[in-house]
Amino acid sequence: MAENIKNTACYKNIGVVGAGAWGTSLALTAARAGRSVRLWAREAAVVEAIVREGQNSLFLPGIPLPAAIAASGDLGEAVAGADALLIACPAQHLRASLAAVVGVAAKGMPLMVCAKGIERKSGKLLTEVLREAAEGFEPAILSGPSFARDAASGLPTAVTIAARFDIARRLQASFSHATFRPYASDDLLGVALGGAAKNVYAIACGIVEGMGLGESARAALLARSFAELVRLGTALGARADTLMGLSGLGDLVLTATSLQSRNFRFGHEVGRGRAVAELCAPGQPLAEGVATAAALTIRARAEKIELPVAETVASVLDGSLALDASIARLMSRPLKPE
Repeated sequence: MAENIKNTACYKNIGVVGAGAWGTSLALTAARAGRSVRLWAREAAVVEAIVREGQNSLFLPGIPLPAAIAASGDLGEAVAGADALLIACPAQHLRASLAAVVGVAAKGMPLMVCAKGIERKSGKLLTEVLREAAEGFEPAILSGPSFARDAASGLPTAVTIAARFDIARRLQASFSHATFRPYASDDLLGVALGGAAKNVYAIACGIVEGMGLGESARAALLARSFAELVRLGTALGARADTLMGLSGLGDLVLTATSLQSRNFRFGHEVGRGRAVAELCAPGQPLAEGVATAAALTIRARAEKIELPVAETVASVLDGSLALDASIARLMSRPLKPE
């Protein structure tokens, strides 16, 4: 990659808005790539830990952070002088975060969303929210098969960065290093959809695992889930190569097969009989697919696209369909060619 992008100008100063595990991991990625990084945290305890301990002991304990990362609780200070900004907040808080950012950031710079989901109230993909809420900035999104701790630990990780292609190339060059490989794309819609939908399907696969239905059932469900993703993506105008790539199939395979995935683990617990309300209680790990499931099915219906797996997950999560009935619903659908 270094040979391919060696003449591409990097963004030298990176601002990261959101110091959860993923935001902190991406700040560390940028620092390893030679960038100067400012990381904004909402929690004063996070800023204090980074300054005093050299690590984010609340969200990413045990991972040392270099001096190239300056933590701040002041948003204006964190974005001052930045050439590009990463927005690493939960999907359902993206619009509010953008409202705060656009008030203090210089227009014209890239704003790269690093969350995965669909806005629950509007049914809009995160890149659509970005374009709407941050006019005058360059929209971008980062997604792909990646766990925060893997990337932060220096394990090989590959993702997709989508933006206007010249900007995507600059962002690609800005974050690339020995163990972190970004691929550039200009298909923002496809990258956003893949990252959002896979969380819903990861919950479905977790439910199958938790219910003890076997590896054959989970493999079949994973394949049919990907078929749904492609069907909706095609209707919305996403490119097939994007959906077949890291931010589509790659992210789906990772998230729907590992207990390290919050969404798969959430579904696994539901499949074992735990109540959704209990799993969504304050203090529990955030599974973005819970909020995304209903929004995904609503968006699909507006496009007249059937998503039987996603619709079943949404019905289980809202309590309108029992687990045993959900399997019967999927298995009794009309027979048809694949």
